[in-house]
Amino acid sequence: MPVIDGTELTCQLGGRVVFAHLQLQIPRGGFVGVFGPNGAGKTSLLRALLGLIPLQGGTLQILEGDAREARTQIGYVSQSEPKEAEGRLSVAAFVGAAWRGERWGFNWHLTALHQAVRRALERVNAAHLASRPLQSLSGGQRQRVRIAQALVNPARILLLDEPLNNLDPQSQQQVLQLAKTLTRQENMTVLMTAHDINPLLPFMDHVLYLANGKGRMGTVNDLLTTPMLSELYGTPVTVSEHDGMLSIRVGNGFIPEISHHCHDHGAQP
Repeated sequence: MPVIDGTELTCQLGGRVVFAHLQLQIPRGGFVGVFGPNGAGKTSLLRALLGLIPLQGGTLQILEGDAREARTQIGYVSQSEPKEAEGRLSVAAFVGAAWRGERWGFNWHLTALHQAVRRALERVNAAHLASRPLQSLSGGQRQRVRIAQALVNPARILLLDEPLNNLDPQSQQQVLQLAKTLTRQENMTVLMTAHDINPLLPFMDHVLYLANGKGRMGTVNDLLTTPMLSELYGTPVTVSEHDGMLSIRVGNGFIPEISHHCHDHGAQP
């Protein structure tokens, strides 16, 4: 059974159809890259899965049950940077601020909180940063700590919205390897939105591509083809290779955010 099972999902914002009749079957333990041009609904889809914005149509099951009940088992890292006041917190305090532990007495609460924070930081290889102020970290370190905060409560699904933005290539690789490790070692399901498909190619199992109010899911080779993208955009699209790169042209304009190395299609870490 899919861990996220959506049928005919429709989302509208401000009278505009963001996506309609979307079929979504996300396998357990899969790493899914979510791509598409600006405004295609990548962030809206993640927020809809979280229940932060409503769906106007379709049926949605998460973890084989009611989506509303399952959302407590979803970790989420948004595009928004931590607020200035949060930046002054220690890493441990920042991660612990999201904890939802039962309050069975002050001493028990503190012990359980400290254990949850330590485990979350260990999972992202950031335990050594616990006492550092969040604002003192590099971009890659900060993003790993934000993932730890998303995992401080029990989670079986992790939604990452543009986590590679403004990171150098080495830090991008560290975040991607972390996400892949979570899927392999913990059978966690990861959905990651991104503009550039290239860094994700060796790591992701499936691609979800959104465009023109529609969406399709499959492998890179299945989706990034002239016929499939022409269908998605509702207009002729040309997919071509130049100097080892795949370029996608809609009408007279390229879509650089999804260009990638053709010869890496089948790569696995």
